[in-house]
Amino acid sequence: MGEIQRPGALYQQVAAEIRNAITAGEIPPGAPVPSETQLMDRYGVSRPTVRNAIAALRSEGLIEVIHGKGSFVRALPAPVNTLCRGVAGKGRTFSVLGGEVWEPVEEPAVHRTTTSAITGRQLGLDEGEELFSCDWLLADPTTGTRLMQRVLIPFATAEDTGLGKAPDSAPTELYAMLAEAGHKLWWSETVGARIPKPDERTTLQLADATAVLHAARTTHGNDDRPLLLEELRVSADRAQLTYRINAEKTPATGRTHR
Repeated sequence: MGEIQRPGALYQQVAAEIRNAITAGEIPPGAPVPSETQLMDRYGVSRPTVRNAIAALRSEGLIEVIHGKGSFVRALPAPVNTLCRGVAGKGRTFSVLGGEVWEPVEEPAVHRTTTSAITGRQLGLDEGEELFSCDWLLADPTTGTRLMQRVLIPFATAEDTGLGKAPDSAPTELYAMLAEAGHKLWWSETVGARIPKPDERTTLQLADATAVLHAARTTHGNDDRPLLLEELRVSADRAQLTYRINAEKTPATGRTHR
């Protein structure tokens, strides 16, 4: 670890030196960070400065403090859950590829809401359009990983297809209802990671400085009309998503990238 350069916030400089040592591999994952006394002697700073530096690195998720043992470089585990996001369909029967079993932690909650600027854009609607919303809290019985799932059904979709009579149906059952109503379905999905909201941190039982993985899937019907929106939220350090990708016919005016 290098020297402290003054002036500047000392705790930030100490944190930067420890951070550099971690990223350079000088302090590997799972290894202890030098003690407060060692860091004080090494950098010639006070104990509060060292503690503020450790707190900053802990908030970043780089280190974890184990009571009675000290500070350790956080080892990022491999995801324990792989969620297959493919959909298989034959006629009016649909299934999710992968066969993962997620059990409900509580009964699904159905209520009426309206589109936000984001969900409205994903559903091709204006902000403030009315929806049915169904929220599920699921858990993997083997690993304990929790998953929040939300299905948004526009009133227009519900009226045309009968989904409003059973908005708490599983997504594959909703797909079957849409197909029964005459829709030829396809799906688009976007995935991102972000800082969790307070309710997500509590509900998903997230560790400090853990991002939430957020997938938003739109079901499209005839004329590419968006019919419903599914949102999935899960701990980014406990789950990963996998997709089956099929080759599609290249448009005549398109370009092939190698």
